[in-house]
Amino acid sequence: MYTPVLLQEVIKFLEPKPGEFIIDGTVGGGGHAIEIAKRISPDGTLLAVDWDKDTLEETKLKIEANFQFPRLRPPEADYGGQAISNFQIFWIYGNYADLPEILKDKKLGKADGLLLDLGFSSEQLEKSGKGFSFLKDEPLLMTYDRNQKPVKEILNELGEEELARIIREFGEERFAKRISKAIVAQRKIKPIESSGELSRIVKNAVPKNYEHGRIHPATRTFQALRIYANDELENLEKILKAMPIILKPEGRAVITSFHSLEDRLVKNYMRRMEKENILKILAPKPIRPSPEEIKNNPRSRSAKLRAAVMI
Repeated sequence: MYTPVLLQEVIKFLEPKPGEFIIDGTVGGGGHAIEIAKRISPDGTLLAVDWDKDTLEETKLKIEANFQFPRLRPPEADYGGQAISNFQIFWIYGNYADLPEILKDKKLGKADGLLLDLGFSSEQLEKSGKGFSFLKDEPLLMTYDRNQKPVKEILNELGEEELARIIREFGEERFAKRISKAIVAQRKIKPIESSGELSRIVKNAVPKNYEHGRIHPATRTFQALRIYANDELENLEKILKAMPIILKPEGRAVITSFHSLEDRLVKNYMRRMEKENILKILAPKPIRPSPEEIKNNPRSRSAKLRAAVMI
């Protein structure tokens, strides 16, 4: 099980209680889900959603093997609900943006709590084989869903100006023009197929003292391309708009983001809905990880948690 970010803070604001129905819309490695499941048992319901089928299957097996309750029934091919006494877990391969349709399909009604952790797990980074990491040489896919267009096709199709826009807007990369120019120059020689190739192209395109060594030169470019390929901002905006039809009155929403564009979207939507008396913000400022957590789990350093309760 990977180390979940801001676990205690998530549990504090989500407040899962026995018998409640909680949605983990980005179940990932399952670190948050197992703690939620313990608190809503013995008769609660957990809806575990993930867009990465391989990750969902691995997490499903791990939670079933480690859950401290009577064994779940054998896995069902359609990811249906499985009972532990009166406890239910629904495993859904899908996009959290489609939660209204998922709830309708499973006849689950509105939830008591919604958790979205918008980072991708260390397991996806280390074991996916999809090229998420600029420190590895893997096929340059970077998509959660197998049906999405891979980044290697995007890089070899889009024009130089459009690539620069994507890298600048989604990665907030000030050397976006230099990077896109280098990408286009390289693909004229040979199509870019792997994460290692892209990482080297970016590294050679930016100044030698890039960010004074604070981050890897390819960090923002990889981030931008992942966000673009997976429509991450569009999906986030869709679920933010849908919160009133996903959550009950007094239902809690907890969202952890790792990128300023994501956090800005969450902040602005929550503030707007608070003005419209749709929800109440539970913390005026984003919750950040402690220095101790950052030391123990460096990937948590950019995390920002925002929480609200529906009115």
